[in-house]
Amino acid sequence: MTHPHKLYVLGAGAMGSLFGGLLAEGGMDVTLIDPWKEHVDQIQKSGLKMVGYGGERFIPLNAVPSASGLPPADIVFVQCKATHSRSAMTDSIGIVGTETTVISFQNGLGNEEILAGIVGADKVLGGLTAQGASIEGPGAVCNYAELPSWIGEMADGESQRVTKISTLLSAHGLPTFASENIRLDIWKKLMANVGISAPSGIGNLKIHEVMALPEMKATVYAAIDEAVTVSKAIGLNLNSEDARDVLAKIIGPGGSGENKTSLCNDLLNKRPSEIDFINGAIVKLGTEHGVATPVNATLVAAVKAIESHFIGANT
Repeated sequence: MTHPHKLYVLGAGAMGSLFGGLLAEGGMDVTLIDPWKEHVDQIQKSGLKMVGYGGERFIPLNAVPSASGLPPADIVFVQCKATHSRSAMTDSIGIVGTETTVISFQNGLGNEEILAGIVGADKVLGGLTAQGASIEGPGAVCNYAELPSWIGEMADGESQRVTKISTLLSAHGLPTFASENIRLDIWKKLMANVGISAPSGIGNLKIHEVMALPEMKATVYAAIDEAVTVSKAIGLNLNSEDARDVLAKIIGPGGSGENKTSLCNDLLNKRPSEIDFINGAIVKLGTEHGVATPVNATLVAAVKAIESHFIGANT
């Protein structure tokens, strides 16, 4: 791949729509792929409506309900829920050609490994972003700020591929940097989700509301501290102060403090959450490495108790 230009976004929720819209606005050939018919139809009819940062405008781009019949892409962003990674990529395998690069911009741990098992580890890059967005309705997304994203090789280190793609994305409206240690960077971002996602969902609270409650704030920090201990057990150089700093930046000015987390919105909309890929992943790794994670285990249990009302305790 010498000059990638055809981009598919697998999963056109808030972040998928935001990324696809920004890059299409910047001149890339973008197709959003999502089974939400009303959303796809509205984008095809009027373009993607983007509001918030940058002002209100309509961005023409292609949107389809499935990948069936699409030719291979140069780049595929996987931005569906982590719970759908395996089925979404398997059902869309035809869009991955010999020169395609697949980038996960999803929450939690394990997404890249799932994708690698389907398309091959050599095709998969890790990604993360500080951007925030929300769906305003079918065909409409709100952009909260212009914040950076990062991509990198899962084996760590620099690569020409990552440099070229990050430069391309930046040139087309999505500020993106090459990471030399994307696993560590993903873990840093994970710290915020470990701390804030479940409390927001359990309490049906905005992020700043979680942090305004002393008991919830203490729980957030305790969950993060456990995750830091687990990260050290698997050989990553994280500390609690850095992890809390990442959280502060994400929820600070220009961040996501006024939002409810995506996990909270999943519970409100009676959808299975990504708890197994966030706090559940910490509990799993803690068990494997002999690290106690009682706070994270309790958060997992509480979220699953809420989920049991609409997906069944044994789902």
